[in-house]
Formats: sequence, C-alpha cells, structure tokens
Amino acid sequence: MFPLLLALPALLFALITWQVVAGGPLVRLDERLSGALVRPDRLSNFLADLGNAQVALPVLLLVAGYAAWRARRAGAVRWWLPGTAAVALMALVPALVVPLKELTDRPGTPVVPPATGYYPSGHTATAAVAYGCAALLLLPLLRSTAARRALVVACAAVVLGVSCGLVRRGYHWPLDVVASWCLCTVLLACYVRVLTRSGPSGPTRSGPTRSGLIRSSRRTSAGTPSSRTGPS
Repeated sequence: MFPLLLALPALLFALITWQVVAGGPLVRLDERLSGALVRPDRLSNFLADLGNAQVALPVLLLVAGYAAWRARRAGAVRWWLPGTAAVALMALVPALVVPLKELTDRPGTPVVPPATGYYPSGHTATAAVAYGCAALLLLPLLRSTAARRALVVACAAVVLGVSCGLVRRGYHWPLDVVASWCLCTVLLACYVRVLTRSGPSGPTRSGPTRSGLIRSSRRTSAGTPSSRTGPS
C-alpha cells in the first residue's frame, strides 16, 4: 500500500511537470480551464490567504507544541518526535518548491502581473503540509471516530478551499495546484511512514511494558525465588 501511495502521485507529478516544461497539450487545456474558472472576489482572496506561511505555520507550531505536551504528560519516550518531524517537513517544502519554480519557469495567469515561477503552487504545498501534519498530530488525541472523521474532513476542506481560492483568484493555474497535491501526498505519506516505523509513542515511563510482564511471569513459573523468600 505504501509504495502505491508514493508511485501514483509521483508519476502524476512527473507527467504534469513534463507537460509544463514542454508546453504540451495538457498545458493548453489547463489555460482554457483557468480562463473559465477565474472569478476574483473577496472569498477567493480570503481562502487563498489561508495558504500563507504567516497563517499556516503558526497553526502547525501551536498544534505541534500541544501534541508534544500531551505526549510528554502521557509518559511517551519520544514525545518530541512527531511535532519535530512535522516542523522539519514544513521546512522542506520551500527547499523543494523553490528549485522547481526556477526549473519550470512557468509564467502566471493573465490576472497577475507578468512574472515566472508559478509552478508548483507554494501556497497549496504550505497549506497541505501544515494543515495535514496538524491533523495527523491531533488524530491520536481524539477518542471518538466521529471526531476523527470531522477533523479529516475539516483539514481536507481547508486545503481544498485554499486551492480553489488560488485558482479562482487567478494566482495559479489549476495544474500548479494539482502538482502540489501530488508532491504533498508523497511528503505526508513519508511522514506517516517515518513515525510508524520509529514508534513515536513508544513505551511509557508509568509502568512495566507488556513484554516485561511476560518475562517476569516466565521467570516466576521457572522457580526463580522472589524477594520474600530470601536471597537466591
């Protein structure tokens, strides 16, 4: 399942990037679609602004700090790892997006001033990673299935809202946004994989682990004397 989560969006991202660089038929279709979708208004401007680093980054930092505090109170050994990894992933976004913008050198839509470097969408990537990591950090803290579903839906709605706002406002072509979705799907999948493999919750300091109890039971059944029967 994990290789599939990486392969499909990575292949789609490579296809879109090739089309953008080569000026292929997908780009011409993208330009026609943008012309039909661009309708600048206050709502689209507000939604697009939710992808600003000044908005998304404080949200991620606040959630990362809260999740770390909860994990430390619960006695998790690596309580700092999920939040630290999320912030590191957020820092990786511009390191990936900026060189891609320089490489593709795609001009903007007719709505924005003449410039290049619009592919992929940095605002979309910022929103997807910041709000996506925030949701992943909060999911283990929610007990009910309904609350978890509501959180996932809310996160998806915000990212989709930012994407729609960017396209409707004319800040980005639709393919700029779709490419960032593909890129961030790979990044978030790797984030989940790293945390799953490293076992960030780990054993707690509040008592013996299950394996320790099993070993203790085995020693007792084998006739190991306890402290009440004197030294062995």
